[in-house]
Amino acid sequence: MAAPKWCWWLSGSVVILDQAAKYLAATVLPLHQPVAIWPSFNLLLTYNTGAAFSFLARASGWQRWFFLGLSLAVSIGLIVWLRRIKPEERWLATALALILGGAVGNLIDRAWLGQVVDFIQLYYDRWYWPAFNIADSAISVGAVLLVIDSLRSRKTGD
Repeated sequence: MAAPKWCWWLSGSVVILDQAAKYLAATVLPLHQPVAIWPSFNLLLTYNTGAAFSFLARASGWQRWFFLGLSLAVSIGLIVWLRRIKPEERWLATALALILGGAVGNLIDRAWLGQVVDFIQLYYDRWYWPAFNIADSAISVGAVLLVIDSLRSRKTGD
């Protein structure tokens, strides 16, 4: 069995969109200066040497290689998983394709820059969500779909 071709296109599209947006953000936006787009939504160029929510960002540099290796291992695992799913498992395929695209998008940043480019900032009043990017969004949506698929599978007994 193998995932439908659209899964690979979805992953590739996430990577291309993510990398293009990061390039644009890095070349147009001023560093650490929010640019208001809508209420509760800014563009804010920042770089993250850590993981989600800047976890380990202040470590001495070893985290780059750790997260690079982890991203590579996860990406390989997702590719293997995608190749083994049944064609009718569309929710699972979509979830894995989104997570894979996001993982590869951030993997490229870590490999070439040593850090991840973040540029989307959401906030409410004085509460700010940590800056993130399109790859992070794809990973988050994919994770939610993975949970939904798991609950759907459990409910139907598949």
